[in-house]
Amino acid sequence: MAVETVHIVQGYVAGKGGGLRAEQQVGCKTAEEARRKAERLGPLRVGVVAFSVSADTELGDYDEAPTILFKSGRLPHPFD
Repeated sequence: MAVETVHIVQGYVAGKGGGLRAEQQVGCKTAEEARRKAERLGPLRVGVVAFSVSADTELGDYDEAPTILFKSGRLPHPFD
């Protein structure tokens, strides 16, 4: 089991019926890089979040309690 910390930026755009539609996640090498990318993306999306999470990438097993690095706009649970 190879547990590592991954840093992800997730953007959201408007979906049908006023809901949110997730865009493709962007992986980053560091927490700082994820935060900076999310800050730049924030004004261009309905919502954006950068977070770090522990994961076993081989099994696809992710921790359910992400560490929020940056967030703005409308976001779904657990980021709201």
